[in-house]
Amino acid sequence: QVQLVESGGGLVQAGDSLRLSCAASGRSIRNYVMAWFRQAPGKEREFVVVRRWSDGTGYYADSDSVKGRFTISGDNAKNTVYLQMNSLKPEDTAVYYCAATSGATLRITPDEYDYWGQGTQVTVSS
Repeated sequence: QVQLVESGGGLVQAGDSLRLSCAASGRSIRNYVMAWFRQAPGKEREFVVVRRWSDGTGYYADSDSVKGRFTISGDNAKNTVYLQMNSLKPEDTAVYYCAATSGATLRITPDEYDYWGQGTQVTVSS
């Protein structure tokens, strides 16, 4: 099993940047498909980005809300996945979750993920 711990959230102003971290322990991230989701108050958990760490393939949510502003990356030596968020907007306010699932399929629905972190709050003021 893998354990995930997110960090890096906070209160920022519109236009600022944040980098979220997802530290994995127990097993290497190379064994998993890793994703970031977010959940705003009163809304369902929303897919942001997914990557299969064994070969680096993946994709972002098919919307203008994150494309071009968010970037997923990782450090195999630190067994950590990052989400760089630039040009933040108030509508990016949410709890951001890191998730992992076994297998090779790039999955984008929360129910398909087996392992979750506790989430980190991102609040963007206007």
